Order: sequence, then C-alpha cells, then structure tokens
Amino acid sequence: MKISFDDPSTALISRKVRPSYQRIKVLEYLIKNQCHPTVDQIFQDLQGEIPTLSKSTIYNTLKLFAAAGLIRVITIEENETRYDILTEDHGHFKCEKCGAIYNFAVDVDALATGDLTGFKVMEKNVYFKGICPKCL
Repeated sequence: MKISFDDPSTALISRKVRPSYQRIKVLEYLIKNQCHPTVDQIFQDLQGEIPTLSKSTIYNTLKLFAAAGLIRVITIEENETRYDILTEDHGHFKCEKCGAIYNFAVDVDALATGDLTGFKVMEKNVYFKGICPKCL
C-alpha cells in the first residue's frame, strides 16, 4: 500500500487547497515518509529545510489536508496523533516494542455492525496492537 502524486501542487489545487511552499513541503514529506508521522516528527525533519516553519503551521496544514480528504488522522494511542497519506480503508497495527505502525488490508465494510442499527457511522477504523516480526 503506497501512494504517490505526480505533482503535489496539482493534488492540492484539485482539493481546493492553495499550494503554498510549506503545504507542498508537508505533502511531499507525507508522500515520501509513509510511516504515520507525528507533528513533532514532521517538524523536526522539515525544520532544517524550512527554518521559518512552526509547529502551528504544521498543525494547521494537517488539519486543512484532513478536511480536504488528502490525509487521514489516526489515533491508536489517546496521547498520540499520527497522520496517514493513505486515505482508502485499511487497518493499522502498532508494535508495542518499537512503536512502528504498519498498514494492512481489511474489508472494513464486512465488519459486523448489527448493534449500530439506526446510527450514522462517520468513520471506521481498525487498530491492532502487538509485537511486529522485527521485534519478536
């Protein structure tokens, strides 16, 4: 499961997002680093390239990207928000030893939701936790 855009500027424009330099760089970062980064990771990695970049700019950019459907916000842990460039339905596995998050295919629509009759489901997420093969 990998995603790429021919041109990040065009991807932003097609979602009605103004392609500022910082937004293009954040989108390029997410495309190149499909590791479900946190705001801190993005900030640390881009700070050298964009010295004027602030965490507020990253937060605002990610919020805008999520609203435009360019990314998904994932919260496997209550105290940690991560960002995923893959927007199609899939699951996430978090290794409790190394902290890495892995994507896996899952048919989210096939999950039984009989107890939710009459509810309007806005979002479906599948999260597993355990130990990855590298850490076993």
